Amino acid sequence: MTQASDTIRLLLIDDHPLVRDGLRLRLETVPRLEVIGEAANATAALAFLQECLAGHPQGNTLPHLILMDLNMPGMGGLALTAQLHEQYPQIAVLVLSMHDSAEYIVQAVKAGARGYLLKDEPAQEIVTAIHAIMAGRMYFSASATIHLSETNAPAILLTQRERDVLRHIARGHANKQIAQDLNLSVRTIETHRLNIKRKLNIEGQAELIKYVVEHRNL
Repeated sequence: MTQASDTIRLLLIDDHPLVRDGLRLRLETVPRLEVIGEAANATAALAFLQECLAGHPQGNTLPHLILMDLNMPGMGGLALTAQLHEQYPQIAVLVLSMHDSAEYIVQAVKAGARGYLLKDEPAQEIVTAIHAIMAGRMYFSASATIHLSETNAPAILLTQRERDVLRHIARGHANKQIAQDLNLSVRTIETHRLNIKRKLNIEGQAELIKYVVEHRNL
């Protein structure tokens, strides 16, 4: 998002139509939020994203953020989050789940989610989370934050791809070289850099290198 006035495009993924209907009705009352699609499972969600790219290869019609349940038939939410993080790193994922254990929360964030809320949270909490994530922050419900504080986060929250990128950064490699080595686009590497900074709450290359030195088992 480049301006606060931009409309945030949302995709809802949940296998329960009533849940999707409720989310759509609530979110579409909020200015500058637009639900552009719904999906009941991973296959439908990935097909929707491909349709977006087919019409606009530059990704101008892709959702900015996906609200996703973890329990779905077929490919589960964790696997789908990981695939989205790999194929569409520019799209933020906000998990809405009934699971409040640290294991689920950590796995979701390691897969690439930028936020985690429980399904019984007030609707306004979802809106707050969406705006926070679009402003470049991560967002967790109060209970999720408590569970994360009991782990050795944020070190364990990096995805494998983010760890690969961070190792290259620590070696002083520029984005272009990292992109070539990992067979990714420069834009994707830039997105991974931003995600790493969000998760580690650090700024600048010097701090990134310091982090890797202090966490050699990364």
